[in-house]
Amino acid sequence: MHHRQHQCSINSQITTMFALRTVRLAARSAAPALRRGYAEAVPADRIRLTLSLPHQAVYKASDVVQVNIPATAGDMGILASHVPSVQQLKAGLVEVIEEGGSAKQFFVSGGFAVVQPGSQLSINAVEAHPITDFSAEAIRNALAEAQRVAGGNGSEADVAEAKIEVEVLEALQTYVK
Repeated sequence: MHHRQHQCSINSQITTMFALRTVRLAARSAAPALRRGYAEAVPADRIRLTLSLPHQAVYKASDVVQVNIPATAGDMGILASHVPSVQQLKAGLVEVIEEGGSAKQFFVSGGFAVVQPGSQLSINAVEAHPITDFSAEAIRNALAEAQRVAGGNGSEADVAEAKIEVEVLEALQTYVK
């Protein structure tokens, strides 16, 4: 008798296990339908842009016409329905073309751009500043100082930082006249 009770207990546990598994599978298959209804669809001729910095979101799920990025693989223009990809950004200009043709330009020191299906673009950068915030004279002065440190007898860390500054400032200088 004891063996039969044990067998029933095992059968009950197996039945419960399969029931829980079925519920989990059903829940997983239903979840995407719930998520799909959460966000509005992106208009067919637009990209939904999020441009994030550690301290702020410059664009937060904003629909724009085009975004030009300074990818390490080469400058790229991102339009609606762009093929999904991940791009590392070099120091350079991110240009956002908004509805009506107006453009906003931001200098980024680097980062990543992720193009996802459904015309979603996320750009994550440590720094991004409107190009209008920079003066050619301030860039020249900072570049001269960075070049002096990079070519000097400072510590290895100071020289390495200065070389990075030179690279970023030279890139910035090409956009500010």
